[in-house]
Amino acid sequence: MDEAVRRAGRATRHLAVGFGLGCACYVLLGIVLVGLAATALVVGAGMLPETVMTVRRFAGFERRRVAARTGVPVPDSYPPLTGPLAERLRNATTDPSTYRDLRWVVAQLVYGLLLFYIALIVWVPALLVDAVWCGLCRRRPVALPVLDFLADLECVWARALLTPSDSAGLARRVEELAETRAGAVAAHGAELRRIERDLHDGAQARLVSLSMRIGLAKRAYDADPVAARALLDEAQDQAEEALAELRHVVRGIHPPVLTDRGLDGAVRALAASSGLDVEVVTAEGDTDGPRAPAAVEAAAYFAVAEALTNAAKHSGAERATVTLDRTPRLLRVRVRDEGRGGAEAALGRGAGALGAGPEHPLGTGLFGIRRRVAALDGTVRVTSPDGGPTEIEVELPCAW
Repeated sequence: MDEAVRRAGRATRHLAVGFGLGCACYVLLGIVLVGLAATALVVGAGMLPETVMTVRRFAGFERRRVAARTGVPVPDSYPPLTGPLAERLRNATTDPSTYRDLRWVVAQLVYGLLLFYIALIVWVPALLVDAVWCGLCRRRPVALPVLDFLADLECVWARALLTPSDSAGLARRVEELAETRAGAVAAHGAELRRIERDLHDGAQARLVSLSMRIGLAKRAYDADPVAARALLDEAQDQAEEALAELRHVVRGIHPPVLTDRGLDGAVRALAASSGLDVEVVTAEGDTDGPRAPAAVEAAAYFAVAEALTNAAKHSGAERATVTLDRTPRLLRVRVRDEGRGGAEAALGRGAGALGAGPEHPLGTGLFGIRRRVAALDGTVRVTSPDGGPTEIEVELPCAW
């Protein structure tokens, strides 16, 4: 009985919030009508996109409410309302999600109030019936669960009204793929330019110098063997430096340590050379099954490398933890440092180093991670409040 009362209380609170949301939708509907009238008169055209954004926020709140009660998220599919006013107006008026949200506003105005009124009427009789029923028959409550039914019914209706259609979801997915593929192409072009620059300024320059010294040594060999030997020694140094430059370029394309040791060994090698006290944790059972695809391992490796580098340079942390978690369909990597935090704020200003504080001039490390991961349909989550700690989590799909 006590558990039934608690569940009924939670259901009633959910319905009470729905009632308040229905009242807010009444006001919101009036704002929408004013925005439409102002747009028709041209003078208030800028009001409509802002009104649509407000409706989206209310709908987003309802999605979170339904997800919290049911444990199943409610998807959305919104194009951005950015750019010139004409573009924002066009997106706001042609987007199917606008009309879907408005349909929910009108419906919430009705059933949000109605279901709460029913709950108020049912509460006391249901409590009395179950008190008698449970006291006399020693059976489970039969009347109070009606309140749970009402709350669940509200969730069902909200989910049906707010879930995007298959065509809208597909269109949004196409847009996301176009964006990530464009980012992948841009990243590929930038990577090629970096490799070309490294080869031209590094290995190629050293090879040219090597060729010149060998030529000078050949000319001086008969007349001055000592000078020739010195030139050959310099040429050997140049050859070794050129080889080192080439190895550096190769590591930037695909680290050989990944091929030799796998992701676990490669990450442990990174941890050993990071300058921090790094603990590498591999989830139990991760070594079972085949390895992830090479592109997935490379993206995870570079994410860890960038995160540890930025943590060592900017966070002020002395320790970090890297966690590797593999499943048959997902590779998850977490990097956590106990530094000063602030990477989220830095990211909002266009920077991207993990764990960097606001006072540091930041590069594009976090953006680089996100772009590389997005190209593989992965996700990146960053948690970095001021004062720390900083945690970056990368998830990469990989069907084995």
